[in-house]
Amino acid sequence: MKKIIFLLLALVALTGQAQVQSTTALLGTWSGKLNVGPASLTLVLHLEQADGYVVITLDSPDQGAKGIGTFKEFLSDDSLAIKVEQIGMTYRAKLKDGKLDGTFSQNGVKIPLVLTRGDVAEVKRPQNPQPPFPYETEEVTFRNEKDGATLAGTLTYPVDYDKQSKNKPVVVLFVSGSGQQNRDEEIFNHKPFFVIADYLARQGIATLRYDDRATGKSTGGDVKNATSEDFTRDALAGLEFLRQQKKFSKVGVLGHSEGGLIAFMFGAKKQTDFIVSLAGPGVKGDTLLTAQNNRIMSLSGLPATMTVEKCRQQQDVQEMPWLRWFIDYDPTNNIRSTRCPVFALNGDLDCQVIASQNLTAIRQLLPKSKKNLVKEYPGLNHLFQHCTTGIPTEYGEIEETISPEVLQDIASWIKGL
Repeated sequence: MKKIIFLLLALVALTGQAQVQSTTALLGTWSGKLNVGPASLTLVLHLEQADGYVVITLDSPDQGAKGIGTFKEFLSDDSLAIKVEQIGMTYRAKLKDGKLDGTFSQNGVKIPLVLTRGDVAEVKRPQNPQPPFPYETEEVTFRNEKDGATLAGTLTYPVDYDKQSKNKPVVVLFVSGSGQQNRDEEIFNHKPFFVIADYLARQGIATLRYDDRATGKSTGGDVKNATSEDFTRDALAGLEFLRQQKKFSKVGVLGHSEGGLIAFMFGAKKQTDFIVSLAGPGVKGDTLLTAQNNRIMSLSGLPATMTVEKCRQQQDVQEMPWLRWFIDYDPTNNIRSTRCPVFALNGDLDCQVIASQNLTAIRQLLPKSKKNLVKEYPGLNHLFQHCTTGIPTEYGEIEETISPEVLQDIASWIKGL
């Protein structure tokens, strides 16, 4: 399950910037919102003079994509038409009342898109940690030999860490949700893994967060055909790396969304000392995605008519190896076989991994243990932000990155093991 499944926009960083004939009337920055079903994306168009030509680039800041080169189909003082062939995208617009009024098209789907002069307003993310930090960090790499992936990450030591001390700290490996993400699990300028790592370091807990394969500073590893089983091997390489350091006592896993699924795979095989499952799946993939689709459609004012059969017949399921694997995956046996301590949490307004369905299943499946904690948080969404509806369109509009109560509970639970 993707953190957000944008069916239309899959922007990628492209090398090179197309040059077009000189003009001046449209020079500058233009920005606007692209409404994609229940979600919206900010798009920013830059027209810049360069050696007598105009260079046009596109940004999708919500997806972390900047400087995407475009090819000019037409450009005048009051109109433009551009395309990005690699993703089958075009944008054609005409200047009207000081705005670029046009149509965004991708793979045959057309959506109105109006751009106004000026860049997007700076978003406020008050929880993003700011230096100087009272703890040490180390840039590290570890290797998944089977898949040919080298993972790069940040090892954060706790405040007052003393490598000579016999009292070794606990360390937690962070595993992100689905889709290729950087070590901060960055989305809509939120950096939840960075925020959690900073908080835990101040509470005496070490962490390792890493860029997903072929993302950020991580290199190698097939992405196109990879499934959660492949990504599990990446995470396992991280666990083995941490144990080899001999600097830590317990080595645990904190997984968000798909990362929670991976964490329970480790739990079933006794490869982790404890698990923190942030909105991890508790039911079979097709059941989860059907409920996810219906919840989001319903909150968006659209008919909630998805069935498991319809879900399995969607074209994306046939074309995406990751989705084909996930839709058939049932976490029941792995959850039932997990004997290490587990803290499973979810927000009651989560539209992507619905708490009443998934957290309930985890609670019922987990072996009884006084160390286990299963908790549902009122008013929180899939990112554990306080929200109004939980629908993904809210994620970028909310200043809070993660609930302080969730941060406190994670640290307290780990310290109590």
